[in-house]
Amino acid sequence: MTSRIELAPEILDDFKRTLEHFDEHGVENPEQRIDQIIEAINALEWNPLIGRPVQNDKRELVIGRRAKGYVSLYRYVEIIDTVFVLAIRSQREAGHADGEH
Repeated sequence: MTSRIELAPEILDDFKRTLEHFDEHGVENPEQRIDQIIEAINALEWNPLIGRPVQNDKRELVIGRRAKGYVSLYRYVEIIDTVFVLAIRSQREAGHADGEH
């Protein structure tokens, strides 16, 4: 059985900010990068506890790495088998970057 995934309304703003960043920095294949983020989030359907635990019953799913890395903040509610994706940030923005490109 697969878990349901619900995206918070703020996720749209996160994707807009990410696309603006791609545009400002001339990132090649921005659609492919967004698709990779979405594919990683979709993996939560089958593995809702794959992300590392953080505060207040939330989890972080690390997507990619270095300059291409993102973190998705989510909460899994087991009783209703639903993943609530709360935010998506670049690892640098989320404070997880190691400074490498």
